[in-house]
Amino acid sequence: MPSRRLLTIATASLVLACRGASTAQTSPAPMTEEQKTFYAMGLMVGRSVAPMKLSPEEIALVARGLSDAAAGKTEEVDLEAFGPKVQQMAAQRTQAGAEGEKAKGQAFADTAAAEGGAVRTPSGLIIKTIRPGTGASPAATDTVRVHYRGTLVDGKEFDSSIKRGQPAEFPLNGVIPCWTEGVQRMKVGEKARLVCPASIAYGERGRPGIPGGATLVFEVELLGIGPAK
Repeated sequence: MPSRRLLTIATASLVLACRGASTAQTSPAPMTEEQKTFYAMGLMVGRSVAPMKLSPEEIALVARGLSDAAAGKTEEVDLEAFGPKVQQMAAQRTQAGAEGEKAKGQAFADTAAAEGGAVRTPSGLIIKTIRPGTGASPAATDTVRVHYRGTLVDGKEFDSSIKRGQPAEFPLNGVIPCWTEGVQRMKVGEKARLVCPASIAYGERGRPGIPGGATLVFEVELLGIGPAK
């Protein structure tokens, strides 16, 4: 759930967005380092409040409230009464969004599990080998080196070591449970698809770029195994 401080920052950002909406189409893309930093701030705040799924009309009301407060105008609602409702609304909408994501994820996972060669484990993980490997399989305490690409069930990419051009290396017991379990089932040289329900990924809270309750899809290539660190 967004904190009060975060919601205050988000409100300010939304007001700026509303004020600039009329010139958005003609405004140049961020060019200077300072402009890029402000744009990045907007992205961070936008991702943090995305679970609330504010409509344009709701964003306008938020902007109106902040504008009135900043200008010292008479408040149209009792903040003591309605302030706590902000947190309640955030919690309710975040939970509703997570339930919707879980429903989409369940349908996707059921389809993926029915594919030839796919294996569904008791935890809910679905793993399917794309290209077999011939090396050893890691233990949970090993450090592994992998290339991977992560997407939501709609295909939207949220992370990729391939795009960064640098393999990831980490202790296998220090990542989400889906990876800890799934990569242990792989052999060096193998490429596999892991479908990870929220319960063994980022749960109902999600993280920036990943909605709460989201099922995640990873294509993972196990490049090597190192000793525990």
